[in-house]
Amino acid sequence: MQDSIGSRMGIPCLILPTMENPRYAYDERRSQYECRALLERLKASSPGDGLGVLGVTQVDLFLPVLKYVFGLSEIGGRAAVISTYRLRPEFYEQAEDPELLLERLEKTAVHEVGHLMGLTHCRDPHCVMHSSTLIEHTDSKLASLCPTCLELLRWELRQRLGKTSLKRLSNKSTGG
Repeated sequence: MQDSIGSRMGIPCLILPTMENPRYAYDERRSQYECRALLERLKASSPGDGLGVLGVTQVDLFLPVLKYVFGLSEIGGRAAVISTYRLRPEFYEQAEDPELLLERLEKTAVHEVGHLMGLTHCRDPHCVMHSSTLIEHTDSKLASLCPTCLELLRWELRQRLGKTSLKRLSNKSTGG
């Protein structure tokens, strides 16, 4: 995922130390973890010199108004979280498939980091920023940004970081 975010978005990533089990977010009635609580904890532990923090967990996430979520981000914020729980093929009674899991994780991570960078959902069903409410939506889209979302990301990076990051992103997205 670190390489995917770096290569697809031009955003350098660091792996931080593992955090504790998110028992504080567990909802016994639902047997799931409330993802806003995880976001708050991630924000509190986020290094101040980065654009944001992406947490990856194995627990089943939810929002009170939804049965489940693959991930959640603050649009233009400081924290995002994704879960492997419903991205695993075994959850859908399919054979274990590490490549498919990694592909789904990559798409979900790039999507949530896109939200951190200020991007909203895209209408293009192949764009990684297209909403995924079902695993089939995740599987059918690409792991990359459409030209419109890529341009919006460039603009956002220019606002946040200046021309150096924009040049790096341009070189990576054109293969240079």
